[in-house]
Amino acid sequence: MQQEFDQLEAAALAELSRVETPVQLEEWRVRYLGKKSALTAALRGVASLPPEEKRAYGARANTIKSDLQQQLAVKQEELERDSIHQSMGGAALDVSLPGRSLPIGRLHPITQVIQEICAVFARMGFQVIDGPEVERDFYNFEALNIPHDHPARDMFATLWLDSKESPEARLLRTHTSPMQVRIMEVHKPPLRFVVPGRTYRYEATDATHDWMFHQVEGLAVDTDITLRDLKETLFEFCRSMFGRETGVRFRCDYFPFVEPGGEVAIECFQCKGGGCRLCGGTGWLEILGTGMVHPQVLARCGIDPTVYSGFAFGMGVERITILRHGIDDIRHFYSGDFRFLRQF
Repeated sequence: MQQEFDQLEAAALAELSRVETPVQLEEWRVRYLGKKSALTAALRGVASLPPEEKRAYGARANTIKSDLQQQLAVKQEELERDSIHQSMGGAALDVSLPGRSLPIGRLHPITQVIQEICAVFARMGFQVIDGPEVERDFYNFEALNIPHDHPARDMFATLWLDSKESPEARLLRTHTSPMQVRIMEVHKPPLRFVVPGRTYRYEATDATHDWMFHQVEGLAVDTDITLRDLKETLFEFCRSMFGRETGVRFRCDYFPFVEPGGEVAIECFQCKGGGCRLCGGTGWLEILGTGMVHPQVLARCGIDPTVYSGFAFGMGVERITILRHGIDDIRHFYSGDFRFLRQF
């Protein structure tokens, strides 16, 4: 059997030296190292040998198998090298040529705007924190003066995770305002926070609406905070984001958790207030809602509304990004189209 092993190894190596293509190499591998190869059959035959001969013949067979596998790897590398050389037309590799640059990743435009918004408020002393996207009915509605029978609930097309009749019902938060209550429950004044994050509503997707979008919520609570503080803060924000010469307008609006409430709009940068398609002919572009924190919301969080006051605001990040860059369809942000994303 020793002689059979030697003959098998010599034949395999001789044939391997004549292999010139990957196809021939695979045929050689199957013939000499496959499950039905002569070497495999020889290894199986070791079991029939006397016990005193098994060890020697088994070791010899395993050595031959290991040697053939090493030679197979060497041949594979040689064929790959020859293939590369042929594809280059036989020319030598010019190592002085510049390498091929890989595409560099970048932040999503929504992420860029969120970071810019947070940076503006950070310069004014606001801290940036996160909040849960799966929220309880209490924080999303009840604690913000929106009980079960309140008509303001109709403003929110809610994605419920539990039965909405349950007192512990969970939902995908419809706005970032629940963090007002969560912050005031844990921290006592003075408070100054902004909360960026995803929000969800059960809406059909079109050019101006999506079922998932981003908001940035802001909250400030302290003694003697007035409507003037709110206006000065948001004036500074608008001018930092849209330019020092941009006109800013405040108008009354209603939100259950602030009193008084208002909306903030900036002068249309396309028509400069003259009226165009972008601003609907009004000359103004609404960017956020705001107001003084409702005394009931403060009291519900254990903060005395006779001592403290505060203001809150919330803005849609996609809307601000669309306005800044003149984007005509919100769906571009989440299409995954690199041609769109590479512009930012």
